[in-house]
Amino acid sequence: MKSIIKQFLVFLLYFLGFFTFGQELKGVVFNEQNKPLEYAYIYNINSKTHTHSLENGQFSLRETELKDSIKVGLLGYESKIIRLETSQDPITIVLREKAFQLDELVIAQEVNTLNTITKLELNINPVNSSQDILRKVPGLIIGQHAGGGKAEQLFLRGFDLDHGTDISIKVDGMPVNMVSHAHGQGYSDLHFLIPETINKIDFGKGPYDAEEGDFNTAGYVNFATKNSIDENIISFGLGQFNSLRTLGMFQLLDDEARDNAYAAIEYLESDGPFDSPQNFNRLNIFGKYSFYAPNNDKLAFSVSRFTSRWDASGQIPQRAVDQGQISRFGAIDDTEGGETARTNLNLEWAKQVKNNTSLKANVFYINYDFILYSNFTFFLEDPLNGDQIRQKETRDIYGFNATFKTNTYLKDSPLTLKYGLGLRYDKTNNSELSKTINRTTLNQRIKLGDIGQSNSFSFIKANLSLGNFKVTSGIRLDYFNFLYNDKLSNSGETLSKTAFVINPKLNFYYNPKNNLQWYLKSGIGFHSNDTRVVVTNLQENSLPRAYGVDFGNIWKPSSKIIINAALWYLFSEQEFVYVGDAGIVEPSGSSERFGLDLGLRYQISDWLYFNSDLTVTRARNLDAPENENYIPLAPHATFTGGISVKNLHGFSGSLNYRYIDDRPANETYSIVAKGYFISDLNLNYAVNNMTFGVVIENIFNTAWNETQFATLSKLENEDNPIEEIHFTPGTPFALRARVSLKF
Repeated sequence: MKSIIKQFLVFLLYFLGFFTFGQELKGVVFNEQNKPLEYAYIYNINSKTHTHSLENGQFSLRETELKDSIKVGLLGYESKIIRLETSQDPITIVLREKAFQLDELVIAQEVNTLNTITKLELNINPVNSSQDILRKVPGLIIGQHAGGGKAEQLFLRGFDLDHGTDISIKVDGMPVNMVSHAHGQGYSDLHFLIPETINKIDFGKGPYDAEEGDFNTAGYVNFATKNSIDENIISFGLGQFNSLRTLGMFQLLDDEARDNAYAAIEYLESDGPFDSPQNFNRLNIFGKYSFYAPNNDKLAFSVSRFTSRWDASGQIPQRAVDQGQISRFGAIDDTEGGETARTNLNLEWAKQVKNNTSLKANVFYINYDFILYSNFTFFLEDPLNGDQIRQKETRDIYGFNATFKTNTYLKDSPLTLKYGLGLRYDKTNNSELSKTINRTTLNQRIKLGDIGQSNSFSFIKANLSLGNFKVTSGIRLDYFNFLYNDKLSNSGETLSKTAFVINPKLNFYYNPKNNLQWYLKSGIGFHSNDTRVVVTNLQENSLPRAYGVDFGNIWKPSSKIIINAALWYLFSEQEFVYVGDAGIVEPSGSSERFGLDLGLRYQISDWLYFNSDLTVTRARNLDAPENENYIPLAPHATFTGGISVKNLHGFSGSLNYRYIDDRPANETYSIVAKGYFISDLNLNYAVNNMTFGVVIENIFNTAWNETQFATLSKLENEDNPIEEIHFTPGTPFALRARVSLKF
């Protein structure tokens, strides 16, 4: 293992040794509030060289001379052309903010076009709840099935991602996915993130980025919170089913470019549409302080606290509804529910190390508590007391990330290098699976133990521009140490295992014109298996890989239309999965998925915007015979989008829709999880500093099932168990009103 790491480091140094630095124009880009602007595009009209500004606004541009004209632009700001009349170095450029319009976007100038478009859509149609946050990722479908407090079920590119098994999610560099979680591997509860604090969403589909590691197979999503706010906000909303949301965001310090601090607090309540009220509540508190040094180095510290509790009606069997035993919103066991809490401490640092190299790093600590009561099979295993289970854990997470970015040249070709390393250590105490009665009585302990899991990593990524061509290559090394102490074992032995994986990435981009980009992406990703699986199945693959290829384009046929299309393929290796609900190990076998992504954005007018995304997928298990090889809950097609209004005589809002088709609920497709088409409406009217809003969920009052599973269960009055669809009903027509004040 040491020799592999040594060879990797030698390769890294050898690779960097090839490159030399040329003379460059240096500068920094600010907005009118004297705050640095990241990703501004700086272009020398005479020499045709170009670059982008860093997080602290600084840039360096090669091959510039006196009398050259420099164009600086950033979406959402007025472009500026500067003629170099003096040898002043560095130069300061100030951009003026303006309305964000799609016709300004130049595909060839963007680092990631779809991410830039998502920023536009976040500005046009802000999210209204934590559930809406992930829906900003094109093609990602979510579903809630436990009273609003449990992490959502996710669907992307033919994956039933469960709660995050095959998608990496981070906030400000902190991991959201929980490894070896009491409920399921990769469990991702994003409810601690207050929607109004989001500044940027960075996402990618497939395992193609060397910066992304564990769980990055179907894709990744990274959120960045705002460093400052321009106004104080107070918001209050009420709705059907005793729903309530209050929000306060307060500017604590604003010394223009140097010191910024704000705090946000969010509180929610709801009983939901269920016959047994869900008694859901959630409290979020978030604070962030940012400091910019005179040289524009940035230091930011954030702290947040999240607590939530809820009751749940659970997943109910279709036969109980058909036979009239309960309504669609009834319950077989209404003592389900849970509590969870999370505390985050995060220190971020961005520094210009030297003229052409910057450092971005963060150090974090997370404390997490979780307890969940569920009953999926009712009286199948225990006809007397029922089958309620309790999943519980207390966790501490420590970690850091450090990434260096160097802008240089390979001969005359611009080259951007990123190289970094990091560490994550999870210490979980008393990870438990037990049988309980009405939440109060412990019936039987099935699993109980302490888990320790560490992941150290390093990577290098090179982005080389060759005229209209761009090549991005990378390689990533991940090393894991798994520890488990089984407290139900008499031996007291701590089981352990180590594993490592090296994953290469290679992507090609071709821009024949400013309005068109073709790309071919390839790479290998992975997700770690649960520690309890790894240490007890020593012969199995601890870090199963996923091999992916994307071929597609992004095209802007007119100034107001953008179309994206991709054909993709993903192969997943054999793996063994820990099923937290049963405390057992199930083999999943190898699988393949391939499909088509299509997207359309149309800026119909300055105030009217349309977006839509379609994904069609074929997903199959490769180790099963024909007609028994369907992957349960893998969707064949998803369709999302909407139309938005922005600043039309004080009005703004959107009509959004999402569709998921019928899909197999079991391996033979003999049980079907029914699809749905749902539309939501969001309408706001602003007058002076006041905004009045209305949100209507499920405007056509469609009867739909938000989550569905094929489950073998037995009701109290039944002689034999039955396998069929068990579902959580989706929200019916629901109306909420809110009022906000900015000051």
